[in-house]
Amino acid sequence: MGKVLTFFRNILLGVLVTLLMGLNFGSVGLSFSVSELPSLRWGGLSVLAVADASELAQQGRELYQSGQFAAAAMAWERAAQGYKTQGDAVKQAAMLSYLALANQQLGQWTEANEAIAKSLELLQTNGNKSNEVSSSLAQALNTQGSLQLARGQVEEALHTWQLAAATYGEAGDEIGRVGSLINQAQAQQALGFYLRARQTLKGVQAALEKQQDLKIQATAWLSLGNVLRLVGDLDESRRVLEQSLAVAQKLPSPVDLGAILLSLGNTARAQQDNTAALTFYQQAVDQSSAKTTRIQSQLNLLSLFLNTQRWSNAQTLLPQIESELANLPLSRSTVYAKINFAQSLLKMGRGEQLTSPFPPVAKSAAQILANAVSEAKNLGDRRSLSLALGSLGGLYEQTQQLPEAQKLTEQALYLAQAIEASDVAYRWQWQLGRLLKDRGDETGAIAAYGAAIDTLGSLRSDLVAINTEVQFSFRESVEPVYREFVSLLLQGEGTKTSSERLEKARQVIESLQLAELDNFFRSACLNAKQVEIDTIDQKAAVIYPIILPDRLEVILHLPQQPLRHYATTLPQEQVDRLIEQFRIELTRRIGQRFLPLSRQVYDWLIRPAESDIAASGVKTLVFVLDGSLRNIPMTVLHNGEQFLVEKYAIALTPGLELLESRPLAEKQLQVLTGGLSAARESFEALPNVEVELNQIQSLVPSEVLLNQEFTKAGIQNAINSVAFPVVHLATHGQFSSNAKDTFILTWDGSINVNELNDFLQTTDLRRSTPIELLVFSACETAKGDNRAALGIAGVAVRAGARSTIATLWVVDDEATAKLMLKFYQELASGKVTKAEALRRAQQSILASNNYQKHPYYWAPFVLVGNWL
Repeated sequence: MGKVLTFFRNILLGVLVTLLMGLNFGSVGLSFSVSELPSLRWGGLSVLAVADASELAQQGRELYQSGQFAAAAMAWERAAQGYKTQGDAVKQAAMLSYLALANQQLGQWTEANEAIAKSLELLQTNGNKSNEVSSSLAQALNTQGSLQLARGQVEEALHTWQLAAATYGEAGDEIGRVGSLINQAQAQQALGFYLRARQTLKGVQAALEKQQDLKIQATAWLSLGNVLRLVGDLDESRRVLEQSLAVAQKLPSPVDLGAILLSLGNTARAQQDNTAALTFYQQAVDQSSAKTTRIQSQLNLLSLFLNTQRWSNAQTLLPQIESELANLPLSRSTVYAKINFAQSLLKMGRGEQLTSPFPPVAKSAAQILANAVSEAKNLGDRRSLSLALGSLGGLYEQTQQLPEAQKLTEQALYLAQAIEASDVAYRWQWQLGRLLKDRGDETGAIAAYGAAIDTLGSLRSDLVAINTEVQFSFRESVEPVYREFVSLLLQGEGTKTSSERLEKARQVIESLQLAELDNFFRSACLNAKQVEIDTIDQKAAVIYPIILPDRLEVILHLPQQPLRHYATTLPQEQVDRLIEQFRIELTRRIGQRFLPLSRQVYDWLIRPAESDIAASGVKTLVFVLDGSLRNIPMTVLHNGEQFLVEKYAIALTPGLELLESRPLAEKQLQVLTGGLSAARESFEALPNVEVELNQIQSLVPSEVLLNQEFTKAGIQNAINSVAFPVVHLATHGQFSSNAKDTFILTWDGSINVNELNDFLQTTDLRRSTPIELLVFSACETAKGDNRAALGIAGVAVRAGARSTIATLWVVDDEATAKLMLKFYQELASGKVTKAEALRRAQQSILASNNYQKHPYYWAPFVLVGNWL
């Protein structure tokens, strides 16, 4: 699960600290030992000058709340020693639990584990079984669970939080129990147990609705809403956060509404509801009584103004942010805010020529970052220092001051690696790779990029919830690492690229596919393994196209031959524009305007190796598609004489490392078929669905669930009763780049991709083999979403089926029924592969005069996964 699993760490620490101390913090931190720190001052008093344990405990809370984690750790360590001297083991244990939290923030894992182990030992050997002891034990277990999750021990964390919830229950602490349930849900999500996570969160909601203390209820709803956003349930996140706001507004005493409004803005932004996000952020600025909340709201507002190109609004906001930053107290949040602001300034100044001497915007950003470096040093906070140094190095990179940029980057990387902050380290490894490449050190650049990819592989789950106080997005901060590394590896002509580099590039492309699916699901629940294609099918070629900013590269694997590659030089924008037009023309039912575009893509992907592919004797072409290429079926590529499907069977896979390699079992097929022929909700009727399902039933033994019988419960009961090797669903549905918006329609609602996995998991528990083939014969990709076809790959791998057939656009009802009849006729014969059965079915429609041979009728069907 990764070396440092930050996926839920921020929100978990927020929940823990809320429970332990009434605070609401959760940024990930780093280390300096106590001996390295000066005698920090807080509230006019030196930490080292205070002797009273209770005063030190309170001081630690205040310091932690202000983001001074090293000083907080120092205070709590001394408080624990004070309580030990007094013989108060329960309070000593509580201080040690707090100390473990502070050390976790500081990245001091050994010290954190030692502190929590001692805390638990004191409490578990205490003969007093009072509620106070039980509550302290539950709090310590919560802290231990957080440490376990942070170290990638997700199953252990889940077990620990289950113990914490039970212990809170024994102590009669309902809100503590609720906090532990929220933690459990996050661990369940990280393990891919979506159904269990939803059930746990439903229990949380039920408990909160019974909570009489409105302030506790508002705070808990806020924590729950943030968790729901992290796990990708955006609609529910917004509803819960709005409930938190409504409760908070009822409180007789004033509370900080800004934190709730800020979270609402973040959720609305994730929903791409920019208008609502802007409103929420502005309300947070106006209504927040906390300086850190107000500055974060202003920074998010500025970022959104820049992303939506509202330049005048952004300019107006700048002096307000500068004024706020000048008045912030010394803390990690302040350092993060300055880094965030500097990044936004650089975005505003991209129109300027960022070369030495510094233009005004770069100079302002450099001054802000230099100040952030100084403050991070004063805090003794190596995480924020690493981020500030690395960001400053990035600025020097943009101004082409490469030696200085490299020195800063190496310092930042050293700090990040020293505290095992992998989510920070990979950025500086990536930055170092770019710098070394620009300085002509190709060997060093390859090593740095390789290290960045390895670090990303160790992170996986972390990448969906990197600290939002420092700007981050998968498209900007992860995906380019893979593409730039592939570009570096494939520089030069194909005959001059070593086999080692080609194999490495292929592996990087596979890793990118996996990272995209992790981001799609918002969890690392897919298991990859090395696969040799020649051991699967010696009659298959594998084609890896990858779209780079300046060219389209293709890596080709032919049986028993070394890898080769070829490229077409043209900008990515041109590739994407042509593919978008190609897709439009394919969905027009008449005309041949798609044909020149079909030939063009054929020339890019197939023509350079056409004769070699033919000479190899392969029967199947397997594509690992990238980017916008996923939106078009490879079957329609045309060489000027015939479509590709007329010569080869075609299959897609999100990567060979995710492939189930065994062929369809040689036994009588049993099919669970279900669908809707009647109109439901806003979806039109599909009258030929009934014909389609009846025809399948006439060919192979089937159970049919049609219309009123095609419900969530009906599907679940059918799957529970018989181990069907094939599940065929003829119903409306949508594939999207967002897992939440990838669904199929049933009589009583919709089932999204994660719910579908929950439905099919039962089968996996009852037998050793998964579903062989899952068919969606009437779905489409989401309109206006140029990455929507990622949802098809998402469904294919998440549903647990070895093979999936899906459709790229709204299909013709009649043609689909005929095509599926032919497909099952071929499949039932047991003589052909799934890919060949689909090819023959598509050819039958292509050969028919009823459909003008137009791809609209036969081409939308794609086979994803195992093609045998």
